[in-house]
Amino acid sequence: MPKHFLGDTATLLGRSLRHITRSLDTVITTTIMPIAFMLLFVYVFGGAIDSRSDSYVNYLLPGILLITIASGIAYTAFRLFLDMKSGIFERFQSMPIARSSVLWAHVLTSLVANLISLVVVVLVALLMGFRSAAGVPAWLAVAGILILFTLALTWIAVIPGLTAKSADGASAFSYPLIFLPFISSAFVPTDTMPGPLRAFAEHQPVTAIVNAIRNLFTQQPVGTDIWIALAWCAGTLVVAYVFAMAVYRRRIS
Repeated sequence: MPKHFLGDTATLLGRSLRHITRSLDTVITTTIMPIAFMLLFVYVFGGAIDSRSDSYVNYLLPGILLITIASGIAYTAFRLFLDMKSGIFERFQSMPIARSSVLWAHVLTSLVANLISLVVVVLVALLMGFRSAAGVPAWLAVAGILILFTLALTWIAVIPGLTAKSADGASAFSYPLIFLPFISSAFVPTDTMPGPLRAFAEHQPVTAIVNAIRNLFTQQPVGTDIWIALAWCAGTLVVAYVFAMAVYRRRIS
């Protein structure tokens, strides 16, 4: 990897992170919604849901973490759209910098912001009674899955950020991603769902990711779920990256 790419990415990452620190409301906003979902399902619906778990917050947390990421990446698309409309990309192209570093700076900013949001959500879950006897390797595995999932969704977010016609359109793509955990094993066991819905829930990526994280937290055998989860995340990341870079090259050519 060229040395100037790393230096350019670091410089542009610093610029993006400064924007985040000046508008902390974006991090707060993306954190409030998943916390609200967690409070609602644990304290309002939790007593009526048979999750076959001693603690519903323990059962629920993996899905809430994925919703946190899905809501956070909307701001990546939004910030990228604003940069495109402001003409800053044209200024960057007139400078001797690595072209892809502009996108990587946005992607890494998304990763940092989402990690902050995830830490806050986990701390709130601990206050609500979440407990895990998982050791350091299991927590590192969970962190690795969440980082890979964040990168995959962020590169998806880059595409509408580059192609949207309006700011609302740039961030609206995240709504189906936020909704996807609701049709998975995140909130209820999939075998409680009717036939066609159950088939979809059991074979969509969120279920494998949620099951893998849940088993790591509870020190249960992860089975094939972790490999399916990693395959979904890695495959999505590669495809999204290729499409995003193709769109970017067309936009700046």
